[in-house]
Amino acid sequence: MIMLFFKINFEVQYFAVNNIATKAPPICATMSILPKLRCVTVDVTGTLMAYKGELGDYYCMAAKAAGRPCPDYKRMHEGFKLAYKDMAKNYPCFGFAAKMPNIVWWKTCVRDSYVRAGYEYDEETFEKIFRRIYASFGSSAPYTVFPDSKPFLRWLRGKGLKVGIVSNAEYRYRDVILPALGLNEGSEWDFGVFSGLEGIEKPDPKIYKIALERAGNIAPEEALHIGDSIRKDYEPAKSIGMHALLLDRFKTPEAEEWRKSGGVVLPDLIAAQEWLSSEKSTY
Repeated sequence: MIMLFFKINFEVQYFAVNNIATKAPPICATMSILPKLRCVTVDVTGTLMAYKGELGDYYCMAAKAAGRPCPDYKRMHEGFKLAYKDMAKNYPCFGFAAKMPNIVWWKTCVRDSYVRAGYEYDEETFEKIFRRIYASFGSSAPYTVFPDSKPFLRWLRGKGLKVGIVSNAEYRYRDVILPALGLNEGSEWDFGVFSGLEGIEKPDPKIYKIALERAGNIAPEEALHIGDSIRKDYEPAKSIGMHALLLDRFKTPEAEEWRKSGGVVLPDLIAAQEWLSSEKSTY
């Protein structure tokens, strides 16, 4: 009787253990997206860094330093927006196709900004104003790096991922501004794709294809792009098969619509790191 009990009990336990061992894993199992990635590309302005103060402040200070009254801030700001928009339309990628020197592109834009705001200066005065503005925006002075930027980029590289910069910016971002802000090629990022050097700008998906080539001809599904614009960052990256997520550092009113449309929207790069490491990041 005792032997029969042990035999039956052993067979029941063996069947239960064997059944568990051979059972297929549940189809609902999830995993982090991180192991699937080989490259992460990142936007710059609004994602890694931001402007200090307002643009109009710098234009006003430049005029004042040249001995002229400080222009009206609002008019100056609107004047710049209109001038920049026209220059970007007529001479895209900072004059790349027209072979326009960078300094000429900006001098034309700055002069038109003041004119549209209602301020015209003689050539000597304007030259003083322009030199100050061009020097300021060619340095780290007008920018501030978000405190989570450098740790996040280094964390990605520490995971063995290629990190790329994709930005509608000119050569000074690569050569001067990013290094001056402590975001260096080789320690924080591996390669850069800058519109002023490529002749292609966001939202053209081609700029993301260039990034994939530069990362080592990796497949789109092995790459993730992070930026703060649904039109320039999220949509074009997704259109070629990349993964994408949006940062909403400044509580953009449209962010809720981005979420409703299925976009992954996070407040900062700390949240992005947590998301990448969690099972919630599964696509």
